[in-house]
Amino acid sequence: MPSRSIHSRVTIPASPPTPAPTRARTRTALTATLGLLTSLGPLGLYAPTAAAQSSSSGSSSSSSSQTTAPLSSSTPSQKIAQPEASGSAVTLESSESLFQLAAALNTCGYDADLAASSPIRASVRAEIDAAVAASPDAAARRNELCAYIHQHQLGDPGRSVAQYVSLALYLLPDLTPIVAETDLPPDSTQVVTVLPLLRNFSEAVHLHAIWVARHADYEAIVTRLHDPLTRMILHTNIDLRSPVSSYDGRRFLVLVEPMLAPNSVNARIYSSNYVVIISPPADPAGSFHLDEIRHTYLHYQIEPMVYARAAAMDRLLPLLKSVAEAPLEFVYKSDIVALFTECLIKAVEARTMETGLVQPARPAGPGNRVDSEKFDAERAALAREAEAVRRRSVDLSMRQGWVLTNYFYGQLVEMERDNISLKDNIGPMVYGMDVERQRKAGQQIAFLPEPTRDVVRRIQPAPSGLDLAERKMLQGDAAAAEEIARKALADPVGDHPRAHYILARIDLLDRQPAEAVTHFQAALQTSKDPRTIAWSHIYLGRLYDVQSDRGKAVSEYHLALNVHDIHPDTRAAADQGLKQPFTLPKRETVVPATSRPASQSPANDDEAPLDPSGKAEKEAYKPQPR
Repeated sequence: MPSRSIHSRVTIPASPPTPAPTRARTRTALTATLGLLTSLGPLGLYAPTAAAQSSSSGSSSSSSSQTTAPLSSSTPSQKIAQPEASGSAVTLESSESLFQLAAALNTCGYDADLAASSPIRASVRAEIDAAVAASPDAAARRNELCAYIHQHQLGDPGRSVAQYVSLALYLLPDLTPIVAETDLPPDSTQVVTVLPLLRNFSEAVHLHAIWVARHADYEAIVTRLHDPLTRMILHTNIDLRSPVSSYDGRRFLVLVEPMLAPNSVNARIYSSNYVVIISPPADPAGSFHLDEIRHTYLHYQIEPMVYARAAAMDRLLPLLKSVAEAPLEFVYKSDIVALFTECLIKAVEARTMETGLVQPARPAGPGNRVDSEKFDAERAALAREAEAVRRRSVDLSMRQGWVLTNYFYGQLVEMERDNISLKDNIGPMVYGMDVERQRKAGQQIAFLPEPTRDVVRRIQPAPSGLDLAERKMLQGDAAAAEEIARKALADPVGDHPRAHYILARIDLLDRQPAEAVTHFQAALQTSKDPRTIAWSHIYLGRLYDVQSDRGKAVSEYHLALNVHDIHPDTRAAADQGLKQPFTLPKRETVVPATSRPASQSPANDDEAPLDPSGKAEKEAYKPQPR
């Protein structure tokens, strides 16, 4: 099947929208030996991606019309319809690949909210049914496809649909993935083998022709959503006092798909891509789920600010105790950054919510003093009532388990009073928090019994590159880790410091101390990452201790502390090295008792092989508790 592409994309401008008669048909941007030394190394080096730590971006002030070209090679810049570097980070689109998968689901029994759906959904279903009835081949293709879909249903209907949506976002219109299978979202890999069946079905029922015929209807939906979405984006940026900027490597993408259920919003985060899939209601006057879209957009705006200070969140870890019994998903009970972020978003939503109260009418004309005083009194009463509504929203969030909502709400009030942006105030929010006070306040909350779930699903990408090398090394596959690290060294734009750091630790595992020293020193000469630098000094200090060169070892431990890496295991390891020389733990012998002289102690048998599990050695090298 030839490559085809018909996408609709509309600009979210930085200024109020103006009528654009051609907008409906354009695509425009919306704004044991030495090897044992490695056992005590930092095991969790996975940090937020650079994109996640970058400054937040809003929308572009430009609007352009251009022809959409099909995506081709599998490059990172093409994931989820990445725009040009000078384009907008916020876009509103429709997608043929998503349409095809949604149409397939409908053909195979997906009837959720059918009565409340746009007439487009029923019309497309009727066209497909007619094509199937008129062709035995189409019927056979449909049966094969539906058998696959039924076999891959999950217990949660929403998750069953979500796995196909995840897959659709990484497909060309001809249903070819734009990335390798290993780079697809994890949930989509369970159903990626549906693609040959879907291609056969699509050709048999002429699904592309149906899409072309309905494309104008999709454009009308995009046009209808454009203005309210524009206002939402602009007002949210104003609320956060966030500057408008162009594409910075992150994406906020809204996709419209009337073939899906209108009463549910499919929102997810893929690394630096924030995606919301919505379906219009049957009633043209009905509203889109703008609250859910705004919630995802707040994630998009706020998360970079939080992740930029993720390393400072360790001091907030005691707060997780206060939500141990809260009706929250596990991630919010175990990840302080996730809890912090969601509580802040809840506070922003409460502070900026529409209360539905009617503003008093200002007296006409100059008026008299009595009328003016009455108006001022009514406005003050309205402000108090509006504040009470917002406070009730905060209280509800607190009882749902978002225990920092009240703290952040108060911070936002002060932020408005001082007229500063959230980006400028996020630091004081983190560093100025009285953690013990908030922990005690959280423990006094009577939580609601009903569990709460975030609108957004975060899809963790499979590790690749040096992240994959780290994982391979920790899993014991040193050969695979070394191969990946050496490829990074051979790449002119690869992360050479981190590759040297990984190779040095592999050398320790392979009992090659001289090679390890060379790689650690190479990492120190080029790295700018405090954790890599600090741990390179720590490993070198341990090597010198093993070689009985205490003076050099102490120097390395001091250099590690001077880096000021904020992770507690770094300081604990360096302090321990200064207190006493590093020594390798004694190894237990595995020589059979019948072959060992009675006088020989297992602890003194230096020629005995290592414990294959490595558990004893790893336990011996754990950092001292804080």
